[in-house]
Amino acid sequence: MSHRRTPAALATLALLCASMTGMPAALAQTADVSPPGANDWSCKPSTAHPYPVILVPGTFANMATRWATLSPALKSQGYCVFALNYGATNGVYATGPVADSARQLASFVDTVLASTGARKVDLVGHSQGGMMPRYYLGFLGGANKVNHLVGIAPSNHGTRGLITPSLDSIQRATSVGGSICQACVDQQAGSPFLTELNSIGDTVPGPAYTVISTTHDAVVTPYPSQFLAGPRRQVTNITIQDKCPTDVSDHGQAPNDPVTQRLVSDALGQPAGRPGNPKYQPSCA
Repeated sequence: MSHRRTPAALATLALLCASMTGMPAALAQTADVSPPGANDWSCKPSTAHPYPVILVPGTFANMATRWATLSPALKSQGYCVFALNYGATNGVYATGPVADSARQLASFVDTVLASTGARKVDLVGHSQGGMMPRYYLGFLGGANKVNHLVGIAPSNHGTRGLITPSLDSIQRATSVGGSICQACVDQQAGSPFLTELNSIGDTVPGPAYTVISTTHDAVVTPYPSQFLAGPRRQVTNITIQDKCPTDVSDHGQAPNDPVTQRLVSDALGQPAGRPGNPKYQPSCA
């Protein structure tokens, strides 16, 4: 795989990494801390909610900061909730090769299934965390173990970021302790990784897919590139502003947005193998 980067490509990578979730030093302070309500390994799924929910953060993020509000909300609704960190490069999460991160997710799913006795899980991911599981589904046998993948602002077809930061910002954003942020490279539109990922199509038979996007996304751009192609019985693509026009949540805010969280709950509440209801209207308050 070639890693030659043009100035325009570096600008894209810098925007993706630097804008996505915050600075690495701050994130390292909460290493391996579970968000409220998550990783109770004694939890057993109920008849009403038979699939454990695994929360997957995005680039530079960790589970504690990314899922601080959604995790307890889902737990209060009766779900068994789990979350993980992955893809660490020099202690910074979700910066390693995306394919390697998918293998870590595969191992975590197996652990959750063994602990809970469930047949399948539901995955809810943000940004890279909404795209990376598709590699697990399509290339690592995960389709038989996942009921539903819900992506919040996922980088399904990469980003074509339009903002050009300074050279110093580029170097800081794409370098982690002297090592390249390979996940940033992998998420550039047209990258070898994304070419491989999408070579088999946007979906695979079995799981349902729901994508939740915001028009205010300045990181994974253009925002419609986040959507997945597939039959309506399997795929639902939702733009937050089509439901709540005055919602101004951007890429990083989306997981904590109450409207987004209501859309996630609706998606997870659908019958097995069905995506979110495109007609569902969440409260915009």
